[in-house]
Amino acid sequence: MCVRVVGAAIARGEKTFAARRSAVMTEPLRWEFPGGKVEPGETDVEALSRELVEEFGVEVAVGELVGSAEITRGERILLLVVYRATLVGGEPTPSEHDMAGFFDDDALTSLDWAEADIPIVRALLARRR
Repeated sequence: MCVRVVGAAIARGEKTFAARRSAVMTEPLRWEFPGGKVEPGETDVEALSRELVEEFGVEVAVGELVGSAEITRGERILLLVVYRATLVGGEPTPSEHDMAGFFDDDALTSLDWAEADIPIVRALLARRR
């Protein structure tokens, strides 16, 4: 079974938004690009827009693909697809994550990232160099 998950690399100047998973989530206390599962009938853009409103109270304009990664968990395959995004409404306030913020490239590399997000961080930083 493949689960498609979308994430947003929200930019603010030279910084990128990331959120830390709470202690009760899978991969607790690890950082990720915010987003969530794509529901049946949704496009990636629709799912990402919905998830960011629900979890962070923000509206975004979804841009180009940053990258994707696939990991296997038991019999499930998780496909993470991350897009660049720009805030168009609201200031991110986490409702499910325990920490969140905008980080420069050096800080991004020092965060303890969730497994699927690691290759996306590398792709994002490689494009900036």
